[in-house]
Amino acid sequence: MNEMEINGKAVYFVAVKVFLRDKEKLLVIFDKWGVWELPGGRIKPDDFQKPLVETVSRKIREELGDGVRYSEPKPTGTFIQVSRTEETGENVRIFAIGFEAEYLGGEIDLGDHHEELRWVDVGTFRPLELQDNDWMRGVEDYLEQVRGGAK
Repeated sequence: MNEMEINGKAVYFVAVKVFLRDKEKLLVIFDKWGVWELPGGRIKPDDFQKPLVETVSRKIREELGDGVRYSEPKPTGTFIQVSRTEETGENVRIFAIGFEAEYLGGEIDLGDHHEELRWVDVGTFRPLELQDNDWMRGVEDYLEQVRGGAK
């Protein structure tokens, strides 16, 4: 049995990721493991009985600080599948559900797991030129959607 399968079926962690927009800018963040990604992360067991938007709000607080103000997160229809190796050496799959919110102000205070942030231009940003990884492929899918299908 593959460690990412149970009874022949793929096993995924579930996550939420936020496409935080400041008009025509999109926030991307760099984590301490050397990966560019989006704010958000895996949901916890007690999140299963809550609306996902509450989980998104918790993840924004954890990763961007309490001072950030934003519009109510809305699902984007963008889904991201990630395969990666954890610090423990374990291979995992993550299925992330994309949400979009408008940045309304406030200070961004990156959490312990992130080292850098960038506001990138929605019209010109090429995610895979920044870093070729599964998260940036998800950003590319999102940008294709908001640009009206043109890559």
